[in-house]
Amino acid sequence: QVQLVESGGGLVQAGGSLRLSCAASGSIFNINIMGWYRQAPGKQRESVAVISSGGRLNYADSVKGRFTISRDNAKNTVYLQMNSLKPEDTAVYYCNIKLPGAGYWGQGTQVTVSS
Repeated sequence: QVQLVESGGGLVQAGGSLRLSCAASGSIFNINIMGWYRQAPGKQRESVAVISSGGRLNYADSVKGRFTISRDNAKNTVYLQMNSLKPEDTAVYYCNIKLPGAGYWGQGTQVTVSS
């Protein structure tokens, strides 16, 4: 039905930048919300940033001023630009989309920030 493919994860030094992408394909008529979540070892999955179809934004306090979420509706793609990365940003990052009546997750991509 719907699949999400993530890319852009990797290893970066503290203070560096990384850009994640997530492309959705399948039976998609409209997407209400697109967002990014992350999960570090031993921690619960947490919301990082979300963007609604109307362009409304919401960021976790820990990433405000450093991360930027954006979307390309024509390509059904959501991006996460991560700047000034810190070691505590290290986690597996998952994209998520919410359609009317259903939600879908990407496969996850590892982001590791070294000091």
